[in-house]
Amino acid sequence: MKHIARKRFGQHFLTDDAIIHAIVDAIAPLPGQAVVEIGPGLAALTQPLVERLGHLTVIEIDRDLAAQLRQHPHLSVIESDVLNVHFSQLLAAMGSAWPQGQAADATASAPAVARKLRVVGNLPYNISTPILFHLLTHVDVVADQHFMLQKEVIDRMVAAPCTSDYSRLSVMLQWRYQMHNVLFVPPASFEPPPRVDSAVVRMVPWDEPPVLKVQTLATVVQVAFSQRRKILRNTLGKWLDEHQFEGDFDLQRRAEEVPVEEYVRLAQSLASATD
Repeated sequence: MKHIARKRFGQHFLTDDAIIHAIVDAIAPLPGQAVVEIGPGLAALTQPLVERLGHLTVIEIDRDLAAQLRQHPHLSVIESDVLNVHFSQLLAAMGSAWPQGQAADATASAPAVARKLRVVGNLPYNISTPILFHLLTHVDVVADQHFMLQKEVIDRMVAAPCTSDYSRLSVMLQWRYQMHNVLFVPPASFEPPPRVDSAVVRMVPWDEPPVLKVQTLATVVQVAFSQRRKILRNTLGKWLDEHQFEGDFDLQRRAEEVPVEEYVRLAQSLASATD
């Protein structure tokens, strides 16, 4: 029986073979790598991925689709909301999930990134930002991420300072990832077609990211962008005064004019002052 896309799950199923192959080529999966696919849906990406990998773990919230996916002998299916999945624990569990004899072969042949998760998926657009922030809390066990998202979201993710797309999302993700927009995907590539353009982003965690308290950075950036058209002295400046910050930070700018590195240094200074 044909599966009907469910609006509450934000389901749009990828059907364009050329796009599917381009995405898989961009991911470049190798046998033995610990790959997790979020939202496999009708298995458009799942099948070519598992053909290259030998085994794949998928996270699917739709119980009907999860039941169909369980019939595949080379899939481990987690039926869950991805926001409830603890990826750090998942990596540990995946080490014992391979069929007998396969784990040793995979470990011997796979590159070092196989000991971390590679996360891929066509993310539901209605909760894509919460998913990105959820994964940010597990970034230490992630080798890389390849996601299909609304193009507008990816534009914000990779935006440079002093542009209209530069935002809280830009700062919070660029602090921790190198990111590249790798592929444009038109609405006609899906069934049903979404009302927006899509794209695929590659996210690779920095090897040595700046050390800071994530919540401090998150708070600083949230306050700064709360009224992005105002000069920072009227928003972030007041907040810094309340927290008795005495360091050097130029508040005669708007939030979108401050590079990621300066937000990071401010967060580090604030954390040091309270330690």
